[in-house]
Amino acid sequence: MRNFLLALISRAGLALLAPLAAMAATLAAPPHRLEVVYDVSRNGMVVGEVTERLEHGDGKYALLETTKGRGFLAALGSIRRSSRGTVVATGLRPVEFLDERTGRETARATFDWGARTLTMQFRGGPEVQPLPANPQDRLSFLLSFAFAPPGAQPVNMSVADGGSVSRYVFAVVGRERLKVPAGEFETLKIARVKDGPEDRRSTEIWLAPDQGHILVRMLVTDHKDGTQIDQVATKISGQ
Repeated sequence: MRNFLLALISRAGLALLAPLAAMAATLAAPPHRLEVVYDVSRNGMVVGEVTERLEHGDGKYALLETTKGRGFLAALGSIRRSSRGTVVATGLRPVEFLDERTGRETARATFDWGARTLTMQFRGGPEVQPLPANPQDRLSFLLSFAFAPPGAQPVNMSVADGGSVSRYVFAVVGRERLKVPAGEFETLKIARVKDGPEDRRSTEIWLAPDQGHILVRMLVTDHKDGTQIDQVATKISGQ
């Protein structure tokens, strides 16, 4: 069960519908210093806490995420992930991603935008491959939309975690007013487009445009056994 908190964060995506694109373009990016705390629950029981800290300015960004289990999951230790890179017109360009957790080797992904290569290292020597289309890492892929909200077309992304690359398609499914412990927000509700009927998981995400399109809720449902992992914002602070 050590990996399930990480898995829930990694399965998600987003895109914006055309009627919302103009509104999104007028909204500011997240504060230069931002901290968001989330509660993570499994089938209604809180099992962990995720804290995300963002700093950006002068065309660069740094993102740090820590995950701590609660109750019996506290014995599993903690997860610390970080991403750094640059901010461009199309969103974020990660340069380095690290995934450090208790009792496991560190996973690393390095993006060389000049040479157009991706180097990943986890449980073995480094593996170098061509930079995939629209490359992101496990932290940058959601935050990238806060800096460059996309238009009406579905968005394809290649998301690296240091050991593998996953490819996702994201699309908006509507708008919704949502109340979470951190407050009540007008949100864009988005979802990952399934690969096919054999894809048993669904991911729904709620972003708050007036907060810089940051994530305020994410719900992952396993339709085979009904398990739901729910991540909701409990505190948002920034400057």
